[in-house]
Amino acid sequence: MSDRKVVRVKEVMKTEFDLVDGMTTVQDVLQKMKHIETKCVIIDKRHDNDEYGILLISDIAKEVLAKDRAPERVNVYEVMSKPVITVDGDMDIRYCARLFDKFGLSRTPVIENGKVVGIVSFTDMVLHGMVNHD
Repeated sequence: MSDRKVVRVKEVMKTEFDLVDGMTTVQDVLQKMKHIETKCVIIDKRHDNDEYGILLISDIAKEVLAKDRAPERVNVYEVMSKPVITVDGDMDIRYCARLFDKFGLSRTPVIENGKVVGIVSFTDMVLHGMVNHD
C-alpha cells in the first residue's frame, strides 16, 4: 500500500474557460477566446436534457483550416464533439490519466453538480499533479 497523497482533478484543473453557444461561428470563437491556454471551448447545453460539447483548437485545424473552409461560415456545432466525456472534480488524477489514455483524450471538462467548473488536461495532471505534489 502506498502512502502517496491522492491528487484530485479539482486540484490541478484550470478554472477559467470559454463557454459558447453552438451557433457561434468559428471566427467569433477565435476572436473572443479569453482563455487560450485551455486550447478549447466548451459548448453550452441548449436545455436541461442536452449535453455539453467541446471544440478543440486541433478540431478547428483539421475541420476548418485543413479543409479550407471559411471560419466565418462554419458554426461551432458543425465541428464540435458532443456529447463530451466529462470527469468529476473528486476523481484521482491517476484514474483520469487512464481514462484519457483509453479514450484518446487530451483535455476534458470537469463537472460538479451538473455544471462545468473547469478543464483538465494531461499537461495539468503531469505538471501540477506530479511535480507539485511529491
